[in-house]
Amino acid sequence: MSSVAPGPNISETEVTNVSLHGLWVIVDDEELFLPYDDFPWFKKASIEAVLNLERPQPHHLYWPDLDVDLSIDSIRNPERFPLQAKRLLKKQ
Repeated sequence: MSSVAPGPNISETEVTNVSLHGLWVIVDDEELFLPYDDFPWFKKASIEAVLNLERPQPHHLYWPDLDVDLSIDSIRNPERFPLQAKRLLKKQ
């Protein structure tokens, strides 16, 4: 029996909305909300940089213009992943 190589990944991953409170991303069939309170890197970023989204691995998203790499689990459960950026912002 011979195996067939898997085809290209056609799963949808894109930023679908940007608001004053955060941004929404579609990952496969799931819509995720990234509030600026938990993901401050996006708040003052250009729309072009926010929309430039890559998915280098099934469970990671990457914004190359912002050098932001996030696991999908950290988006779903930000309370489990203390953010260094939040600590830095509080000190200022």
